[in-house]
Amino acid sequence: MRLMILGAGFSGLAIARALAPECDFAGGTTRSNHRFEALRSAGLAPFLYGGGAPDAEPDPALAQELAQTTHLVMSIAPDADGDPVLKAFGDDPAAAMPRLEWIGYLSTVGVYGNHDGAWVDEDTQCRPVSQRSVARMSAEQGWTRLAAAAEAPLAILRLSGIYGPGRNALKTLDAGKARRLIKPGQVFNRIHVDDIGGAAALLARARKGGIFNVTDDRPAPPQDVVTHAAGLMGVAPPPETDFETADLSPMARSFYGENKRVSNARIKEAGYDFAYPDYESGLGELWRAGTWRG
Repeated sequence: MRLMILGAGFSGLAIARALAPECDFAGGTTRSNHRFEALRSAGLAPFLYGGGAPDAEPDPALAQELAQTTHLVMSIAPDADGDPVLKAFGDDPAAAMPRLEWIGYLSTVGVYGNHDGAWVDEDTQCRPVSQRSVARMSAEQGWTRLAAAAEAPLAILRLSGIYGPGRNALKTLDAGKARRLIKPGQVFNRIHVDDIGGAAALLARARKGGIFNVTDDRPAPPQDVVTHAAGLMGVAPPPETDFETADLSPMARSFYGENKRVSNARIKEAGYDFAYPDYESGLGELWRAGTWRG
């Protein structure tokens, strides 16, 4: 297996930690050479790649390695102009990666849009509302076309709210930035970053394609997560704040416009056993291990 992770950030590094040790070669891209050591620590050979900038075509070393890549993970978000990698490779991206045996595309459960708290699964009609989710839906379609041209299975991993070391309610609470916003009936799913790594690794090993919700078992009100974090830390939770009157940025408010419960049955049927099936187990381990600060 020759692995390349385009956009080796928080989720990409988790995939690397799960998969790189069994690869003949594993590489990843980053926008800054200041992050090279983080990539190396996760088992990746680092490459600079700027994403969708006009002058950001892959350098010769990266292009040479992509020509040998068998397993590709795409973790670079689309921008206002579309998917940066599909743009960079022109009319025939598959030609630049002729040895592909499997592609993993990291997407978001935001593509489902709002379902007023009802359960959704991979067969639910997508009706994205926010511009970022519309862009993700378009990118999913673009990578579906690329995979068909490459004759490689494509796994689309639709992720819910990601947390893990250095990015979690414990750290937000410790920094004095946690809020308990109350919007009756509102729930979100979450996913520990290690489970993103584990699920992607399982699909890559099996060269399995399809759409998979990679999300926890416990859609829950966001204020419950803050309260649980406060209990672990032995501190008082912040006061409740009414969502309607809260001072929020337009982006923060837009997240609350989508309300759904996301099923993870399909990835379980594929054989994945979640390490952290709910926020209690995930936050609990971060607290016990002392890794919550990152």
